[in-house]
Amino acid sequence: MKKIYLTTPIFYVNDSPHIGHAYTMLICDTLAKFFQLDGYEVLFTTGTDEHGMKVEKAANKKQIEPKVFVDKVSKNFVKLSKTLKISNTDFVRTTEERHKKAAKAFWEVLTENNQIYLSDYKGWYSVRDESFFLEKELEKRNNEFYTVDGEKVQWIEEESFFFKLSNWEDELLKYYDNNPEFISPSTRRNEVISFVKSGLKDLSISRTSFGWGIKVEKTSNHIMYVWIDALVNYLTSLNYPEMSEKSFLFWENSSHIIGKDILKFHAVYWPAMLMAAKLPLPKKIFAHGWWTNEGQKISKSIGNVIDPNDMIEKYGLDQLRFFLLREVTLGQDGDFSEQSFKTRINSDLSNNLGNLIQRALKFNNKNFSNKMPFELEKPNKDDLLFEVYNMYEKIKPDMDNYQISKALEKIFTLLNKLNKFMDKSEPWNSFKTNQEVAARDLSILIESFRVIGIILKPYIPDASEKILGFLNIKDESRDFKFIDFKYKLKKGHCINDPEPLFPRYE
Repeated sequence: MKKIYLTTPIFYVNDSPHIGHAYTMLICDTLAKFFQLDGYEVLFTTGTDEHGMKVEKAANKKQIEPKVFVDKVSKNFVKLSKTLKISNTDFVRTTEERHKKAAKAFWEVLTENNQIYLSDYKGWYSVRDESFFLEKELEKRNNEFYTVDGEKVQWIEEESFFFKLSNWEDELLKYYDNNPEFISPSTRRNEVISFVKSGLKDLSISRTSFGWGIKVEKTSNHIMYVWIDALVNYLTSLNYPEMSEKSFLFWENSSHIIGKDILKFHAVYWPAMLMAAKLPLPKKIFAHGWWTNEGQKISKSIGNVIDPNDMIEKYGLDQLRFFLLREVTLGQDGDFSEQSFKTRINSDLSNNLGNLIQRALKFNNKNFSNKMPFELEKPNKDDLLFEVYNMYEKIKPDMDNYQISKALEKIFTLLNKLNKFMDKSEPWNSFKTNQEVAARDLSILIESFRVIGIILKPYIPDASEKILGFLNIKDESRDFKFIDFKYKLKKGHCINDPEPLFPRYE
């Protein structure tokens, strides 16, 4: 059985979940569902990043212990994963003992391989990003330095352990060159290559100025830099350091789906550390874009944060999934507005999909006694039904390349054709003069709904299950191998009365 391992980044728990967290989870979930229906064995992990100065400060502000604080906030991310109905096989918390064991073992391997040394760190640090910056990466304003996102950095001087990142510059560039699909999209790949070519400095990987983190063994006051702690979570889920042969197969077929703001950590620091630890690299790092809110950057201080829970309560889960996945080509930035949300849902889901199924099934059930009315013959290459059966093959390359919106565009272009087919064939008129023609045309539509219902399962799973329920399709006959004429609905197959799938919004 083919294997794939999909990961979201683990989410930082200094605040509540927002639309960006939901977006990453839904991308991974859609890919996981697609590959599962395609016969893969899938691991899919998400989780929470619970150490670091930012968390310690947030806990102190609330006058509670950091562990009490992270226990509370982590629950919000677990709750979001359940609200989104994502199919994750694991949820990793960096405060778990299994993770501490993995992080310490990884550190020990780097030490044994002579990749870590003790020195003094002097440099610029962003508390919000939990990241060190070179001066060339910062903007200077009034004799003070800021990140490109406008976060003021502070100068830090302290004893630190360093990872010999500079040793891996040539190896990284060689790897990027030999594996052009490793970083996607290509614009992000070019950014990474440019960053590495500009020169890598050794990376500070421990802190002594605060205490909330995983303690470095055999030291009195060092804790692991939050990013080395966080990145190891992908191995924690595979039971590192005691990974089985099967775990290694998953790891060699792993993809990290991340926001573009954390690309450097995943595409530069992480591969270098894995090389230094003599471990295989993941197969792909895919950096998606950011969402704005009606053209404005989403910010708590502005007060324009989009809560996915509110959107689901107001409009529904499938509607939110569909908008986020369809509106933007994966990798590009997207702009969220309720107007564009309603327009997309009304056009594609209410009209193109829901209304078509409602019209066809209601007419069929009224006039053909809730039965499939015609025994379909195998379609020719020029037939619409042939295109329906071929849709899986058409979207598979897009999904293999994580181009979810392109796959959805093709599916809904086909739905447009099915709408035009119904309008042109006019079964409500042909039924009066030639019932056999009306029966054939309705059967083409109904069989198309069966195939479309299966194909849409990764994208709008609740609605897909309803569609397949209208058609009385058995649970065990709902994966991609059943997208074939030999599994067609036969004449006389019972069909249930449809219910409205998607309401229209004014």
